[in-house]
Amino acid sequence: MRKIVLFLSCLITISLFSCAEKESPWQQVFNGENLDNWEKYLGPAFKGHEDLVETATPENVFSVCDLDGESVIHISGEVFGSLATKESFSNYHARIVMKWGEKETTNFNCGLLYHSHGPMGASFDTFMSSIECQLKHGQMGDVFMIGTDVLLDAKTDESDGKFIYNEKASVHSIGAKNNVRMVSIRESAENPVGEWNTVEIYCVGQESVHVVNGKVVMRTSNLQYEKDGKMVPLTGGRIQLQSEGGELYVKSVEVRPITKIPAL
Repeated sequence: MRKIVLFLSCLITISLFSCAEKESPWQQVFNGENLDNWEKYLGPAFKGHEDLVETATPENVFSVCDLDGESVIHISGEVFGSLATKESFSNYHARIVMKWGEKETTNFNCGLLYHSHGPMGASFDTFMSSIECQLKHGQMGDVFMIGTDVLLDAKTDESDGKFIYNEKASVHSIGAKNNVRMVSIRESAENPVGEWNTVEIYCVGQESVHVVNGKVVMRTSNLQYEKDGKMVPLTGGRIQLQSEGGELYVKSVEVRPITKIPAL
């Protein structure tokens, strides 16, 4: 009898492992060779740097170069610009590996924009309407509403008009419609300038999570946007990388499908 019970236990264990959800393979959104599957768009110059817009082209603002023997995306940061995937994504885990270069036109600023929708140039004369996972030095992981049509919920503390993420705080509705477009991280997980950072976003349904170097820095929910005069769920879209003032190198951009946000 004991042998039978042991045998049945083994069968159940094997069955559970077989039924467990397997991680899907990564899709390399940056193919390591060129930017053929990306769209490039340039916006205006930065104040005080109007001369740079005269020489800036999509090809020299967004390019592929060799860095220490590796093929990487190079973003010059000298004018406003967007590098957008041609493909849209929903219910996914995205991961980029990036680091700042040496050149600062204004400051080390950039963003990973997700759930991008609508035309290029709709926001800040450059970007598609979207939600930003901030990459700016000192604020990596903040959430910012690039689009005026977007709303989301986040648990935050409020101090002097500034909203700071706090998992234990009450929920606030964030968006231009509510006169607040940003939620700041509580504690930085960014590596020093010049070192590589791994930035991840998890998006399932109307929820998203920002992770910087393995640390959860932001959770949002109830993502929505205005369509035909009504607020509707925002569950997917294209991904953009910004040119926004600082030289940036991106070693990899990869995405894989998920059905739920894992325990993080």
